[in-house]
Amino acid sequence: MTEIKLSIGYDEYEAGQQMDQKLEELANTPEAAQLSKLVIGDWGGTYENSSEHIVETLVRLKDRFPALRSLFIGDMDSEECEVSWIMQSDLNPLFAAFPDLQSLTIKGSTDLALGQVEHAKLEELIIICGGLPSEVLASVAQAKLPALRKLELYIGVENYGFNGNLEYILAVAKPGLFPKLVYLGLKNSELQDEIAAALAQSDILDQLETLDLSEGTLTDTGAEALLASEKIRRLQALDLHHHFMSEAMTRKVAELLPQADVSDREETDKYNGEEYRYPALTE
Repeated sequence: MTEIKLSIGYDEYEAGQQMDQKLEELANTPEAAQLSKLVIGDWGGTYENSSEHIVETLVRLKDRFPALRSLFIGDMDSEECEVSWIMQSDLNPLFAAFPDLQSLTIKGSTDLALGQVEHAKLEELIIICGGLPSEVLASVAQAKLPALRKLELYIGVENYGFNGNLEYILAVAKPGLFPKLVYLGLKNSELQDEIAAALAQSDILDQLETLDLSEGTLTDTGAEALLASEKIRRLQALDLHHHFMSEAMTRKVAELLPQADVSDREETDKYNGEEYRYPALTE
């Protein structure tokens, strides 16, 4: 497997370097024909320049990357660009341009659009963000992805882009929507208790090996719903890390659900009589 990451540092950006130029240079190398994984990092001024030109360039050069199977757009840390500042764009053209793509990871949801998603071979779709727009959730819920095995969505919070509700979230977890799905991640949410309670008795669990409810605001309320489910007990893995369960509940879940990851217990903040809990990734 040949993997290449392209990114533009501050000095390169100030000197006028553009990501489409780097993609052109890569396309003209002998390695392009064997490239199986392409990671696009900081494309320079990412907080004000969208990924649109990257999508256009990739589509134009698609025949130069015949072996491409994995694509990551937006792989950068907070020092390069906060996740909520990453300017994405309409990524829909990538699905038709790369019919053999198996994995697509997207980081950042500002101006992100997927449109009508249809792809015969995509096995993995991951969207990492501080707030997932309802339009993107709707695109996933209506997607035709018969080969999809892993779906991992960071739901996030309203202040950073999430404008849906529990109904929008659960629409992507309809039994039979993705018949080969074995890993479902609905994570990093302020609604983690509600998501847990809704999924605990869902028939979607009958096809899953892994349920990922991590990095959100799960409390004892959501944990109780999970413990009451026989379907949950049959999972191979249950990821709950970064949670707000009490110490007693954490021990109980670890004992009764040994396949669960209950690491990274967080403490609830209290101020003026109010309680505050935050998902792991927001800004």
